[in-house]
Amino acid sequence: MTIHREGYQTIALVTLVLGALNLIVFWVLGGSQIWICSLLFIISLVFLLFIISFFRIPSRKLTITSNSIIAPADGKVVVIEETNDEEYFHDKRLQVSIFMSPANVHVNRNPFSGEVVYNQYHKGKYLVAWNPKSSTENERHSVVIRNNGRDVLVKQIAGAVAKRIVNYLKVGQQVKQGEELGFIKFGSRVDLLLPPGTQLNVKLNETVQGGVTVIANW
Repeated sequence: MTIHREGYQTIALVTLVLGALNLIVFWVLGGSQIWICSLLFIISLVFLLFIISFFRIPSRKLTITSNSIIAPADGKVVVIEETNDEEYFHDKRLQVSIFMSPANVHVNRNPFSGEVVYNQYHKGKYLVAWNPKSSTENERHSVVIRNNGRDVLVKQIAGAVAKRIVNYLKVGQQVKQGEELGFIKFGSRVDLLLPPGTQLNVKLNETVQGGVTVIANW
C-alpha cells in the first residue's frame, strides 16, 4: 500500500495541527489531568490514521481487457437507469453511478483505453452524493473517452463533504485502462454514461473496486 500524492499536504497539515493541539493541552493541564491528555492523544491518533487511510492506494491486480468497461472508482452501485444526457451526447444513455463513502479508496481510474475527446469542469451545488440531482446540479468534472467510435462519459461529482475534484486528463490525450483519471477528496460519486443497450455486469447495491470490477462488456 502507498499514499496518494494528493494526500501529502493534507496529512502533513493534520499532523501539524494535531501535534500542536496536544502539546498545548499537555502544557496547560500538565500532570493534573493526564487522562484528558491521554484521551486527546488517542482521539488524535485515530483521526490521523483515518486521514492517512483515506489517501491509501492498496496493491491490487488491475483488470486489463479491451472488451470491457472497468469500474472507475471504489464504492457501491447506487444508480442503474436510462437517462437523457444534456451535457455531451444529447440523447439517451445508460447511467451507472458509484457512491464513494469516506472509507473507500478515492483514486479514480480510466474505465478503458482510448482518446480523451471532451474535458469540462462545472461549478455547482454540494448536494449529498446519493441525491439524483447531484449528477446535473453539483460541482462536477466530466470527461469523454473514445475508442473505435465508442464514447463513454465519466463524471466525477462532488458531494456535501467532498469539495475538491482533481482531474488529470486533457483533450487529445491517449489514456490507458486502469491508469489514474483523477481523485475526489472525502467521498462522493462517479457516474458512467454508457451507450444504450450496453451489457452490464453489475447489479444495484453491488460493491465494486476501481480498476478491478468489470462494469460492462462491449
